[in-house]
Amino acid sequence: MDPILNVAVRSLCVYLFMVIAIRLFGKNQLSQLNAGDVVLLLLISNAVQNAMVGPDTSLQGGIVAALVLFAANFILKRLMFSNRSFESFMQDEPVILIRDGVADQTALNRVKITENELEEAIREHGIENIKDVKLSVLEVDGNISVVSQDEKSKQTHYTRIKRKYKRKYH
Repeated sequence: MDPILNVAVRSLCVYLFMVIAIRLFGKNQLSQLNAGDVVLLLLISNAVQNAMVGPDTSLQGGIVAALVLFAANFILKRLMFSNRSFESFMQDEPVILIRDGVADQTALNRVKITENELEEAIREHGIENIKDVKLSVLEVDGNISVVSQDEKSKQTHYTRIKRKYKRKYH
């Protein structure tokens, strides 16, 4: 097999493996990384580098591997955009954590968020108590959105802050 084609096929196989592994182990989005996530990402990249390029450590081999990864990612995003069933397989639905001041314990257990973590998240949105939250949602990207209602003016306020909590189930 041609060495360049070999690098391309190996890179594509590693990319597909990593996408499936990340999906199975629950990291849908890596928009907010904690220290453990960064270490894992660095170690995985080091572990799969040889699997992608094999003995070809040339500039050409590295560029081909990177090009294949970019192309595979582009195609994956296009598939997710054009095929709703594929998108739902790759990315979960948002999860409602609080509705009308009441925390949904079943949902919290499913996404493995403690009540203390939830209270911390709503305080970051400037709300003191869970009972003051009209709606709180764990978004598909791991962020927690909070909609509050000001009791004095009956006005609804929406805030969204990047969170470190990712979906931990699946």
